[in-house]
Amino acid sequence: MEIIKTQALTKYYSRRVPKLLQTGRSSKKYAKSRGIVDLNLSVSEGDFFGFIGPNGAGKSTTIRILLGLLSSDSGTASIFGQDIKNGRTDLLTDIGYLPSEAIFYNGMKVRDVLKLSASLRKKDCSAEAKRLCERFQLDTSKKVDELSFGNRKKVGIVCALQHMPKLYILDEPTSGLDPLMQREFFALLKERNRDGATIFLSSHILSEIQRNCNRAAIIREGHIIACDSVEALSKTNAKRITIHGIADASGLEHLRDVQKSEDGISFLYSGDINALIQWLSQNHIADLSIAEPDLEEIFLHYYTEGGEEK
Repeated sequence: MEIIKTQALTKYYSRRVPKLLQTGRSSKKYAKSRGIVDLNLSVSEGDFFGFIGPNGAGKSTTIRILLGLLSSDSGTASIFGQDIKNGRTDLLTDIGYLPSEAIFYNGMKVRDVLKLSASLRKKDCSAEAKRLCERFQLDTSKKVDELSFGNRKKVGIVCALQHMPKLYILDEPTSGLDPLMQREFFALLKERNRDGATIFLSSHILSEIQRNCNRAAIIREGHIIACDSVEALSKTNAKRITIHGIADASGLEHLRDVQKSEDGISFLYSGDINALIQWLSQNHIADLSIAEPDLEEIFLHYYTEGGEEK
């Protein structure tokens, strides 16, 4: 079953720009700026799905449309097989949403924020909220405006998870969390995923996607440029070659991401391995390593002209 599905989803933002008239006075006109364009996305039940892209690529725009917080200009989007424009309130009862920056009412204590969040879904979440607060070391007696950014993020996490939803939509969820809390957070998500929940994780931290997701989509300038299993996305003919003892790779072709150091050179190589071996035999080398590139290097490849998929 497709839990999330979009077809040709498009959103442009209107912005006011000054225009100088012949009279010398200025007026305002509207110009369009890109949000997302013809975005096709499919997330299946039980997926731990990564949505990768830098800031401004269109990740948050996509999420806000899925949640009904924004209207698209064209295209369709559905959750649990139901169009998001119909019955949005019912759909949200089974979604746990964590925005990149959660905002709460000042003066409210943490326990009151959690109760309010649960009451909006007409559920008693007190037992699960208590377990989550103990797990994330969150003091519910404090006021939210007295909390650090990391602890406010914990409040958002508990609000998103306490009602045990079928779908989690998480927008840059780990910003502000220390490494121990990040590890605990992903351990909890994996537990929920094993129990059948679907996770949709938006992030620009590639290591998070590689360690935790089974499928991922890469978005650039509002377009999906790759979508596959994380394993397939990580596969490439290129190898990371690191050589000590020489200063450059003159005469060797099919290189990119060349990095030089005091005692050697490193690069991604996608040419004929026999040509590489022949070239190596003609140089005095102190040490050599050949490794698979990590997902971050592959991601950067998609964001260069040579790696673009149209």
